[in-house]
Amino acid sequence: MLRKKMFFLAAAISLSLSPLKGWAQNKNAADPLPKTYLLALDSCRNLAISNNKTLQISREAVNSAKWTKKYAISQYFPKISATGSYMWNEKEIELFDLGPIQKQMGQFKQDIQAWPVEIQKLFAPFIQGGGQMLKSIQSDLIWDINNVFIGTVSLVQPIFMGGKIVAANQIANYAEKMALALNDKSLQDLIYSTDEIYWQVVSLANKRKLAESYVQMLQKMDTNTQALIEEGIATSSDGLAVKVKLNEARIALAKVENGLSLSRMLLCQLCGLPLESNIVLQDENLDKHIEVEAEKEHIVSSQVLEQAYENRKDLQALDYMQKIAKKKEAIILSDLLPNIGFTANYLISNPNFFKGFKKDFSGMFNVGVMLRVPITDWIGGSFRRQSSKSQTNIARLQYENAKEQTELQIKQSSFRANEAEKQIKTCFENRSNAEENLQHATYGFKEGVISSLNVMEAQTAWLSAQSALIDAQIEKKLAEAYFNKAIGNLNMDK
Repeated sequence: MLRKKMFFLAAAISLSLSPLKGWAQNKNAADPLPKTYLLALDSCRNLAISNNKTLQISREAVNSAKWTKKYAISQYFPKISATGSYMWNEKEIELFDLGPIQKQMGQFKQDIQAWPVEIQKLFAPFIQGGGQMLKSIQSDLIWDINNVFIGTVSLVQPIFMGGKIVAANQIANYAEKMALALNDKSLQDLIYSTDEIYWQVVSLANKRKLAESYVQMLQKMDTNTQALIEEGIATSSDGLAVKVKLNEARIALAKVENGLSLSRMLLCQLCGLPLESNIVLQDENLDKHIEVEAEKEHIVSSQVLEQAYENRKDLQALDYMQKIAKKKEAIILSDLLPNIGFTANYLISNPNFFKGFKKDFSGMFNVGVMLRVPITDWIGGSFRRQSSKSQTNIARLQYENAKEQTELQIKQSSFRANEAEKQIKTCFENRSNAEENLQHATYGFKEGVISSLNVMEAQTAWLSAQSALIDAQIEKKLAEAYFNKAIGNLNMDK
């Protein structure tokens, strides 16, 4: 089922990218032939890692988490800010209304006109000096605030914030580790997917060789059957039966070739190579690269499980997630506790507020302690704390469930790997028996003591044994990779 899905995926990719063939390097006029790549498994892994967008996204998530951690550390340090403002006012400020006094001075000037001249001369200096004095006083009592400039520099140093800053730094630290774990998980998933497609191509390449050998075998048998028919040893029915088998073998060969082409395109897409590239894999000759080895039993002990729990990156990410949820509880609690901070400010203004609104710049320092005590937030805060505790319980249950699923996955992968180890030895024995049986049947057919039907049965058995051996060899590789992935030990060296 997995291979069928991958075939359909490869076909969809090839159809969707077919308009882009014009820019592929192997379609240039100077290079009309597809470029050939000889790739080993580690080469495909490296190419896939450098080309995969999902892995690049997870790396950016790691970078984001690192910068967030640095931002959280910066919250320990004082915050300094500067503010400047300008304001234009329509009116000036008059501190004292001298209108009534000026009115009385004017009335006194009128009343003194009726007095004798000698008395008027006597009060004249006082009247003249009083008017000048009023004008001077009036000028001093009017403040010019038409153009106002104000600037401040402030410093705020947190002293006690209810543990919020400490909890935020711990969350940022856990978030960075979680991002790293998820990045490693994406890397292992990509390695396994690359291995799966790689060995699928190897499998189909060997099955194509097998199908070609089967077609050649039937072609030779068809020729021999026609010769026996002419000699009167075989019948026309025998010849038709061989031709039917030959046509079926050719159809099967065409299907294998199409599947191999699509699988190669899928591997090219994963490695970032042009889809039309001609790739040759190092392990395509299975008979030279895979031999019968001593059975290796994959035992799942408690020590293996504990090591898997430590190595599995998805479990690490869930563990950090529940730790983050616990620290979020501390942040909500900090909102319900008193907050204390130290403040220092420098204020500068024009007009000078400290010298009668004089038209120059002047400033001053001030320092203080700020205390914030929540009073009515306790009711809503208690609800938020309960909600946060539920989120923590959810994260804990997800982690425990993932551990149980991991144990089941490890045991399943162990059974699969052990079964593959046993199956490959049996398939080698079956192939040897099928080859020997085919030799006897072919010799008997030439001597005329065995019918063509028996020979074709032997050929079919040989084909089935060869195909089963290829599947067993590929299954052994994939089962080993799946087991290493299950225990969190799949890396570039595996």
